[in-house]
Amino acid sequence: MKYGFGVDLGGTTVKIAYFDENGTMLNKWEIPTVTAGGGTQILPDIAASIKGYMAEHEVDPSSIVGIGIGVPGPVDGKGVVNKCINLGWGVFNIADALSDLTGFPVKAGNDANVAALGEYWKGGGQGCENMIFATLGTGVGGGIVIDGHLLHGAHGSGGEIGHLVLNRDETEKCGCGKQGCVEQYCSATGIVRMAYKHLASTEEFSSLRILESITCKDIFDAGKAGDAVALQILDKYYALLGEFLANLCCVVNPEAVVLGGGVSKAGKVLIEGTKPYFLKNVFHAAANVRFELASLGNDAGAYGAFKLALDAFN
Repeated sequence: MKYGFGVDLGGTTVKIAYFDENGTMLNKWEIPTVTAGGGTQILPDIAASIKGYMAEHEVDPSSIVGIGIGVPGPVDGKGVVNKCINLGWGVFNIADALSDLTGFPVKAGNDANVAALGEYWKGGGQGCENMIFATLGTGVGGGIVIDGHLLHGAHGSGGEIGHLVLNRDETEKCGCGKQGCVEQYCSATGIVRMAYKHLASTEEFSSLRILESITCKDIFDAGKAGDAVALQILDKYYALLGEFLANLCCVVNPEAVVLGGGVSKAGKVLIEGTKPYFLKNVFHAAANVRFELASLGNDAGAYGAFKLALDAFN
């Protein structure tokens, strides 16, 4: 039996998990992400933590197939990071650097892409060869799996689905500097933004008006309780999300679309609301798609990172 490690590198913590070759997570833990000094301590800390785990549990180095790591920034197929602003990193080969520190082969990828691979392998996308994973959180990220392989792209930015343009008439800027991006509408912050705009455009009573500040959860809860204004806001949201996913499916033609991130915590109502608009907009030959909610939660990145290494080195 071979074993290995999956590393999900975030701006605050590093999640590390130990797996067997069948994808069974045998252990997991976290260490802080030390970004001071340009993030120079991050990789040595990860290497030390992995070595410490192996020593404590008497893991035979010859049983380790490799290490996979997901990084919050663009990573090309060779493991070169093209700047991670939140970590203070510039351009360098993270796979080579971590391999030098640990003595094991390393495969690296963008964190959202790697999470998509985790959901494809052991989560909501199991059993398919072509999958779109969309994370609907503070922003909109995700990843695309085609014929069983993760789409990295030429410069590591494959799967940046949140920055497709959904509204050419938008006047406010997205965080990326463009206007009208999917992220401005389909993220958790996007639906809240739409809610405030809608409430300003009508005097109709809504339970949302009495809240000091509105959250994504508040809008879904109000909708489930029958609040007419909340239902109108949600309908706008479902229409935009359905159009966005239909456009993606026309390109990828996946068997499954997996929805993750904070918005997905709304549950099946998210799928039920979105699917009619998806079917309205999708090309007929790409319409037979299975919609699923992500099932791995915060572990998706670690699963996907190990899968990267397993595919590359086993």
